[in-house]
Amino acid sequence: MANRSYLYSADSIPTETENPGRIRCISEHNWDIPLAHKLMAGRGTTVVPSMIWNPPIGIAADYAGGAALLRDLLGAVGKGLEDDAEFAACVARTTAHLKQQQARYFVLETGEIVSMTDDDPAASVRRLASEDVPEAVAEAEAAIAGRNDAWLASVRADWQRHFASFYSEALYFSFPA
Repeated sequence: MANRSYLYSADSIPTETENPGRIRCISEHNWDIPLAHKLMAGRGTTVVPSMIWNPPIGIAADYAGGAALLRDLLGAVGKGLEDDAEFAACVARTTAHLKQQQARYFVLETGEIVSMTDDDPAASVRRLASEDVPEAVAEAEAAIAGRNDAWLASVRADWQRHFASFYSEALYFSFPA
């Protein structure tokens, strides 16, 4: 079984005692927290209790802002992949799914990924939220603004790793409707 990062949407954020009332499945990605998940968790990023595991290893963020940032970066990446039908299909699937599953917040579940090392999972998630996610957002914003061509070229060259996650209404960890 692969370790995965999971991305959900909800109209409230998880608390110590309750999960949000309705949790919508967005995406899961094997063996990593991909760039797309980091960007979607990149606006109003805050560490929250996990909806799946006990430690505080979830990350919540503004849905509209994160989705817009991802769409803008996909547009910038696509300017170099106009003839790539697979990339175009990935973008179409992703944007349609994000529109369908829209809510107030993204909730990124990181437990399986941060548990792959001997590091403290809660400390790893705090570092992810305070360093890794903001760094990815800054790189993406600079690329969108035309100031980060080398980074944009590297993302374009390996776009599947960054954007071709499994998007579905049902993930390995799904929640009752």
